[in-house]
Amino acid sequence: MSKRNLLIITLTAGLLLLTCTAWLLWQHRLYRTDNFRARDGEEHAYYIYPGTDADSLLSLLLADYDLRSPRSWQRHCRHLGYTAPAPGFYRFPPQMGSQPLLRRLIHGEQTPVRLTFRNTVRTHAQLAGRLSRQLLLDSLDIQVRLDSADYMQQFGLTPQTAVCLFLPDTYEVWWTMTADELFARMNREYRRFWNDRRRAEADALGLTPAQVTTLASIVESETNKQAEFPLIASLYLNRLRIGMLLQACPTAIYANGDFTLRRVLKRHTAIDSPYNTYRYPGLPPGPIRCTRALTIDSVLHAPATDYLYMCANPDFSGTHVFSSTYARHAATARRYQQELNRRKIR
Repeated sequence: MSKRNLLIITLTAGLLLLTCTAWLLWQHRLYRTDNFRARDGEEHAYYIYPGTDADSLLSLLLADYDLRSPRSWQRHCRHLGYTAPAPGFYRFPPQMGSQPLLRRLIHGEQTPVRLTFRNTVRTHAQLAGRLSRQLLLDSLDIQVRLDSADYMQQFGLTPQTAVCLFLPDTYEVWWTMTADELFARMNREYRRFWNDRRRAEADALGLTPAQVTTLASIVESETNKQAEFPLIASLYLNRLRIGMLLQACPTAIYANGDFTLRRVLKRHTAIDSPYNTYRYPGLPPGPIRCTRALTIDSVLHAPATDYLYMCANPDFSGTHVFSSTYARHAATARRYQQELNRRKIR
């Protein structure tokens, strides 16, 4: 073989080797780090529902990402045995290879979602609706559990006290969690909050954790002025100690089921309901709203006072006037009623 032919063969072999090496490096890059690129350079998030197939997911991704090699993508899918994505909430980076994307989809390696509910939730239906709008859950599956005495018994609660389990806050959870997993998670948060110290503080008041939460729900419904929480809690604790009716307007509103009421009248306080503390002594059967941790602590740490009465401040500042005698309370109440009439609030 001549030197020229040998040189040609060597150069050709080298070129083929370089080409193969470049192709393998390119495929490795597509596989590991760079088969999808977001056109806007930002990460993107998707809710993938049960029944979504591989083609539908790809179409979803291609709305935001450029696929650098469709043929390689198909080969990578076959190699990893990908047929359909696992349901879930996923947040993907601006650039990704086929392998990390497919492994997340195959194994359901989701991104946590932020589950939030506030103290404005009052009923089981409202709570179930709020939760189901943020999770892949049917509100009925949640409400059935809240309404079930047998189910809530495992948490030491009843249907009336079921909302105690749900402390208003923001939690990181899986979008696809089941209803049972949701309740188990809330129970862990509930037990973490009601630690030995808080349970001892509740016991010192002669109340159970559920009763403290129930009282806190009344306190929180009386005002949005957090500075008054401890004083309102002290007043109601004083009434409980001497066996005096709580006569809390928020319980009458809850008993009537009309949460738009701005003025509680005699017909509202006459309703026959265990939640109506104008008719029934002691605490109602359970909380009248989901209640924040800070309000519960306000009850546990309520100061010692001799207050037995309070009335909305006639100046409509949103505060209250506290009294230890009925005479002073009655005088304040008259001024407040006069102001209601003057403003034509019914």
